[in-house]
Amino acid sequence: MTGTAAHIVRTLLLSLITLFGVSVLIFLMLRVLPGDPARVLAGLNASEEQVAQIRAQLGLDDSLLSQYWHFLTNLLTGDLGLSARTSRPVTTEIGVRLPATLILAVVATVIGSVVGIAAGVIAAVRRNSVLDHVISSVAMMGVSMPVYWLGLLLILLFAVKLGWLPAAGSGQPLSIVLPAVTLAAFSTALVSRMTRASMLEVLGQDFMWTAEAKGAPPRIVIIRHGLRNAFIPILTVISLQFGALLGGAVLTETVFGWPGIGRLLVDSIAARDFAVVQGIVLVYAAAFILLNVIVDVLYVVVDPRIRY
Repeated sequence: MTGTAAHIVRTLLLSLITLFGVSVLIFLMLRVLPGDPARVLAGLNASEEQVAQIRAQLGLDDSLLSQYWHFLTNLLTGDLGLSARTSRPVTTEIGVRLPATLILAVVATVIGSVVGIAAGVIAAVRRNSVLDHVISSVAMMGVSMPVYWLGLLLILLFAVKLGWLPAAGSGQPLSIVLPAVTLAAFSTALVSRMTRASMLEVLGQDFMWTAEAKGAPPRIVIIRHGLRNAFIPILTVISLQFGALLGGAVLTETVFGWPGIGRLLVDSIAARDFAVVQGIVLVYAAAFILLNVIVDVLYVVVDPRIRY
């Protein structure tokens, strides 16, 4: 087994331990919250007998250890339980909503990566120029502005005032524009700042001067020699941001009424639907873990000098 393969296997084993720890934490955190989920599901006018029946159906009368063991054994078989609100399997509830969130996160990641890398390269090449200061200022605004506030501003401008784009929902092809741009704002700013910092470290290296002395066009020098050697930290930020966008989609989906798992998570928390909340959090955790493994492999592809 090669060093890279052994590293990937080691990473996967550690990731399984991490996922186990996440499952324990989310299981305990949901059950120490105040309030009775059986009462919430039964309604305010339900009798004590009805509440007790729902509590028994959910297994809430069992000990915490027994509840977790039941949850873990079902998880190993791919069974995340049933939704207390809809009585449908949690895997079905997540499966219906997950594609919408993935599409939104992928589009936002593409926007953030393309715009962020381009802006960062321009800012580094034009260091201390007016353009550099403008890009840095806009990036600072993107990092500082809350997602929900930016989303409301975009709805007010492009949906209410101008009427160019839909305000909410996913019924039209253009419905993804506003939530994707809103979700990509923070990622774009972060990628641009990281790209600028990485490019500034590379632009002063000797191999850059050598490439210029050999008569290579400026575009080739910047992209092939500069950006490629500065891409490792940029790749790390992009991969982490994709995982963060999956979680950050909670606010965006709520503001724009996007039918993804972020909105499902908010509704499930309000309804104290333990099974759905546990399932969604585990999906988020698994996505982060999988991204870390993929990035480890991409490091070797981007820079052949890296060996594990």
